[in-house]
Amino acid sequence: MSDTAWYAVGALAALLTSFAFVPQVVKMARTKSVKDISFQMIAQLTVGVVLWLAYGVHLREWVVMCANIVALATLLPGLVIYIRCSRGRQT
Repeated sequence: MSDTAWYAVGALAALLTSFAFVPQVVKMARTKSVKDISFQMIAQLTVGVVLWLAYGVHLREWVVMCANIVALATLLPGLVIYIRCSRGRQT
């Protein structure tokens, strides 16, 4: 496969994984329920995305940077929703 084709594969993978958490954020916002969501999972994923972003910046790889900026932009609202919705419930 050519370099261009592999670049397209990487861009598609970045697109799919960057937006993977969006349905969960929408569901949390709509239902105002986070009872089946793990805070540790969201926190761990957020830290991983930040590290991937730092790695992309270091390499000056715009696909890696953009993918992780988008992922972070969906994870941060998810964290906020989780914290707001879980304040009133007993764990």
